[in-house]
Order: sequence, then structure tokens, then C-alpha cells
Amino acid sequence: MTLLLEGKRTFVSGGTRGIGAAICEVFAREGSDVAFNYQSSDDLADEVRAKIEAFGRKALSFKVSVTDRFGMKQVAREILDKWGPINVLVNNAAVNKADNFATTTDRSWDWVVDTNVNSLFAVTKPFYKQMIRERSGAILNITSVGAIRSLPTSVHYATSKAAMIGFTKCLSREAANFGISVNAIAAGIFDTDLGQTLPQRLLQMHDFWVSKGRVGKPIELAEFAAFITSDRNSFMNGEIVIVDGGAVT
Repeated sequence: MTLLLEGKRTFVSGGTRGIGAAICEVFAREGSDVAFNYQSSDDLADEVRAKIEAFGRKALSFKVSVTDRFGMKQVAREILDKWGPINVLVNNAAVNKADNFATTTDRSWDWVVDTNVNSLFAVTKPFYKQMIRERSGAILNITSVGAIRSLPTSVHYATSKAAMIGFTKCLSREAANFGISVNAIAAGIFDTDLGQTLPQRLLQMHDFWVSKGRVGKPIELAEFAAFITSDRNSFMNGEIVIVDGGAVT
């Protein structure tokens, strides 16, 4: 049996930490060349590229913000010139800041919404246009159960992740006309830097109301992400799949 992503070319936003880094590694293991962007750490970018290349796949990294529309257009163009069109796009990059709504500052709100929502336009559009020309492709958006359930997480974060669900569902209808699938994973709490920004009271209670009895490992989500974006998952479109360890609802 061939690998899940044999011969594919993937772009992952926010590829140096947590879930993004795990997706880069697993996708490379499953046969995809992987490009990713990152915000600041050159050392982490070097580590992720090395892991991708260890599987015999090609790797590219770009130090550019996901909110930089011009920069992301340049990234898409450079990948196209070097590799050809991207087949798989994973919108993973996100930020959060533990806060109550009453004390959320304008700056904090704008930072979270700009990074988590406006990046969807900046990152997706240039790669989506490549997929349209190829009449094929898969887009995966990493959202959160905080967008679905009434959890004690930050309002701006939940709002931004709910916007991602609307983005997924509406774009999936348009994209299907061009042979492109658009789905999302609503992630529970995972052992990542972002997960640790959640309120301590939520983290302390988590193990009691999740049937798995623990937080998730980034690689566990990455394994499912590889399948959901593969050609073997050919009939799913516009879906929001919850991966949260079996939380009580």
C-alpha cells in the first residue's frame, strides 16, 4: 500500500511548534514534500526541516507572518517555481491569550483575531488559486472545541476559531466545484505551548471530564490530519471533526 500522501506537496502555517511541527513530520513520513512558515525561531525551523528531510522529502521554510498578505503571495509563488503547485494546505497557525472578556484590551483582541482569522485569507487565497488551476487539492483548518462548546477559554480565541468553522463550511461549497475539499479538525486540549495558555482551572479539570484521561499529543492529531487530507478520504467535505479525547458534552 502506498503512503497516505505519496507525491504530494504540502504547506503548513505555523510549522515549528506543537501541532504544526507534528504535522510537518508526519506528512513527510507519509510521502509529502513539506513547506511551512514560522514567526521567529530559526533554530526550530532548522530542526523541522531536518526531520522532513530525514524521510527523504524536500523541505522549505519561510520566516513570514501569516497576516502578511504580500509576503504569503511571495511564498506561494516561490514554492510554485521550485516545486510546482501545492496539493495540501493546512491552516494551523494560531495564538491565544488567557483573559476575561471584561479585561481584554483592544490590542489583545486585534492580535488574536488578526492572527487567527485574517490569516485565513492571507494564507489560503494564493494556494487556493493554484488548486483551482489544478482542479484538485485539500485544505485542512485546525479549529478548536472552544468554538463549539461553552468552555472557560478566552472569548476572542473562541470567536476566532468559530470564524474558522464558518470559513470551512462556506469555502467547501465553492471549492467543490474545482475538485478541492475543505475540512476542519476541532482540536481539544493538546500538550502544546498554545494549550498551556488556557486557564489553569480548565487544565486541572480536563483529565476528569475527558474519557481518555489526559491531554492529547500533537502527533495524535497529525496522524488523523494526514488521513483527512489524503486521497483515501475522498468523500468528506465541509466537515468539522472533533478530536478531543472524548470530552463529556
